[in-house]
Amino acid sequence: MPDLLARLLYALAAGFARLPWAWQRAVAGGLARAWIRLDARESRVARQNLEIAYPEWLPGEREAWHHAVLRTTALQFVETLRFWTRPHARNLALIRQVHGEAHFDAALAAGRGLIVAAPHYGNWELLNQWLASRTPISVLYRAPESRVGEAFLRLVRADAGDRVTQIRAEGPAVRQLFRLLREGGVTGILPDQQPKAGEGEYAPFFGKRALTMTLLGRLAAKTGAAVVFAYCERIGTGPDFALRIEPAPPALSSDDPQVSVAALNAAVERIARRDPAQYQWTYKRYSLRPPGSGEPYPYPKAHEVPGADGDPA
Repeated sequence: MPDLLARLLYALAAGFARLPWAWQRAVAGGLARAWIRLDARESRVARQNLEIAYPEWLPGEREAWHHAVLRTTALQFVETLRFWTRPHARNLALIRQVHGEAHFDAALAAGRGLIVAAPHYGNWELLNQWLASRTPISVLYRAPESRVGEAFLRLVRADAGDRVTQIRAEGPAVRQLFRLLREGGVTGILPDQQPKAGEGEYAPFFGKRALTMTLLGRLAAKTGAAVVFAYCERIGTGPDFALRIEPAPPALSSDDPQVSVAALNAAVERIARRDPAQYQWTYKRYSLRPPGSGEPYPYPKAHEVPGADGDPA
């Protein structure tokens, strides 16, 4: 039954993806306006995150960026439905510029393993497809709670054939990644998703401590794998993109987890500041606070359960 429902969802998404881009863009705009008008979860979380990250903004400026974030978040959702249900070759043609490709090629040629850190900036599903066009890659993901949701996710990411291996972020996943990298393989990790309590370290992110994964740094330090940051940045009125690849700061591979997570957050923050509207501010990045700090849960609690949020896969 989950597979059948997933195929039905896929058919609906594919039908929507065939609409003209102008219509899809209008749908995204309507969705963003509805979030704002209804004071939906996405709107409340984004507003609070922007208050935390940009305290220097005047109220009018913050409100303008709040609207821009929600428009872009809705647009990213619409774009992703297109990318999931169209041939990858058509999607990749939307990447008009590629910057830093030499960093990627050099890391692959070295043969000592490669970790691609892909922040929630721009459109990471298009990035996944570009990476799969260049090399077999294993992608770490947090499975949806719904069996239908997971079946749908596996279905929409299957177009790359056997070049993409999806690894659930649980149980033996860490051992799989260590083995993969030691054998010279490539993995993609979303570095700005909040780990479970006890599975990370706190480090500043836009001036406020955020629980940050230590996994990426441990993988790099213990396997000697290269690390690059990569993201597909939206340009123009689109859907057009510039793909950018940048070497990670050396400190990210430090044996000291505090040094590593600080370097990781600083790198993600620098990317997010390129265009605040393209970063995923609708995610509760600060929901877990340092034990004993006395810091309150920072998000509006209406209809919310602290720590109940999932993370984009």
